[in-house]
Amino acid sequence: MTINNRVLPELRQAYSQFPGFRLEEDLEWSRSLLSTPPSKKSELVHTSIRMIPRGHRDEMLVKIYEPVERNINQLPAILWIHGGGFVMGHPDMDDILCERFVQTANCVVVSVDYRLAPEHPYPAAIEDCYAGLVWMTTEAPSLGIDVKRVAIAGASGGGGLTAALALMARDKGGPSIIFQMPLYPMLDNRNETPSSYEITEDHAIWSRTNNLTAWGMYLGEEKDTHELSPYAVPSRADNLAGLPPTYTCIGQLDLFRDEAIAYVTRLAQAGVDVEFQLYPGSFHCFEVFVPDTEVSHRASQNYLDAMARALYS
Repeated sequence: MTINNRVLPELRQAYSQFPGFRLEEDLEWSRSLLSTPPSKKSELVHTSIRMIPRGHRDEMLVKIYEPVERNINQLPAILWIHGGGFVMGHPDMDDILCERFVQTANCVVVSVDYRLAPEHPYPAAIEDCYAGLVWMTTEAPSLGIDVKRVAIAGASGGGGLTAALALMARDKGGPSIIFQMPLYPMLDNRNETPSSYEITEDHAIWSRTNNLTAWGMYLGEEKDTHELSPYAVPSRADNLAGLPPTYTCIGQLDLFRDEAIAYVTRLAQAGVDVEFQLYPGSFHCFEVFVPDTEVSHRASQNYLDAMARALYS
């Protein structure tokens, strides 16, 4: 049975019609597929743009989302990390989702415009994410953020960066994180699991070919090194103890399925509280590419609610 036949009927048309990213042949065209037209802004959420320090070199754009009507001075906060396989994407593409986090969890969201590979290979992206986390917590008084209730979250490549950021913050003794949400995360460059061989169609939302190419672009000259840092490849972390409680989910027809399940298993074995959802018949980023379906509504509402519970528990 082909993957097409296993996709849920409500998702099948979108899956078969997606043109597929062509990272190696035409990266700029592939990036254009994630360029979204301006969305209608929620009247309940205020969005602003800031330029913040990025180490000693230059500045980085962040987008800040917060409730228009704030009934308390200090709100919990989320650092959001967009997806795109480390090589594509921009905070703009997640405007609607970040607004939904604000409204569901009554929080502030800071979305970081981290540098992309191959122009800026590892460690640029994770350094930017850590800089965003430090800035957000340092500026907590002016942002109206409760530093005792800070979460990190991201999807796909952003999910991998979320997992890496949790490790980095733990190891550096950095800002306290009470919750992490690496959604269908990109965790392992080895591509040795059974699921990493299952998704090979050119039109797949994320195929084996694109995954190999993206990891190569991200790791650059380090891609053939066996001693890769877990901040680059989170699946290589020896110790997951002490990480924050975690929520993640993934479609069963996602090539990241097995590495996500392995990560969830290791978290649980390390004593980390973890909630995991597996969606049969669903492919990578299904709830983003086909949002108006029952399974997509259910998946997105599940992780929105999980975030709200974590920030107000």
